[in-house]
Amino acid sequence: MSLGLTGDQLPTSAGIGMRFQHHQAIVRELPAVGWLEVHPENYMGGGPHFRALETARREYPVSLHGVGLSLGSAEGIDPEHLRRWADLVRRIDPILVSEHLSWSISGGIYLNDLIPLPYTKEALAVFRRNLERMQEALKRQVLIENPSAYVAFRHSEMAEWEFLGELVRMTGCGILLDVNNLHVSAANLGFDPHQYLTALPDGMVGEIHLAGHTKRRLDDGSIVLIDDHGDVVDDPVWDLYAAALTRLGPVPTMIEWDSRIPPLDILVAEARKANAVAQATKANAVAFRSREANHARVA
Repeated sequence: MSLGLTGDQLPTSAGIGMRFQHHQAIVRELPAVGWLEVHPENYMGGGPHFRALETARREYPVSLHGVGLSLGSAEGIDPEHLRRWADLVRRIDPILVSEHLSWSISGGIYLNDLIPLPYTKEALAVFRRNLERMQEALKRQVLIENPSAYVAFRHSEMAEWEFLGELVRMTGCGILLDVNNLHVSAANLGFDPHQYLTALPDGMVGEIHLAGHTKRRLDDGSIVLIDDHGDVVDDPVWDLYAAALTRLGPVPTMIEWDSRIPPLDILVAEARKANAVAQATKANAVAFRSREANHARVA
């Protein structure tokens, strides 16, 4: 099982999500970004969208970030969808592949959302079975993205980071850390995002996402954060990103933008900002890993 590219082959400069609105601009202008990421479901049918992706792939590393396989579905995953996933991996040769810690299909009905899971042993067994099937079919390590959350299940038996840690231990998968999702969930559910970062398995975060969100005031006056990927990255998310890089070291980072799509140059500017934050945290990350190594030797 392969991660795709590893080590010094992975891009060190931040990438952007490639959306339909920017296909022509990307292949024409070749913006100064490190890589591109796409949702594979949008390119499985061939046609002009796939041809644009093929053209872009000749100029950039590309990763595939799935949104429709529904790894949390108790009834299993669609074999035809998985076959088309594997075919796209073969044709594009992505640097990374990823999916979500969620479900979205039941009884053949596709729901237009990524629905959270209860963090129970039963849900873990279901997700593990489907994820192992995906990794076997793709012959790749799959990165699993933490979701944005608005409510918590009362009957969950473990924290989200413990659930992810068990998946890593059981399947050899990696983690796609969406820093915006982490900030949104922490704000909505009232937990400490830095505790989450500290609990992540060492060396298993293979990618980071950054995105914007929306604040909404409810009737009772409370504020809820909505993960809509429709704005620039908020300042608290940049701060949490810096903390994540300090804890994790360099990680391939991608700017997501899925609603209210702006001109391409705004995404490129966000990628440049991510590069600047990464550069500024290098010394802190080295110092952190040195302290951790010293503590390990003492212990």
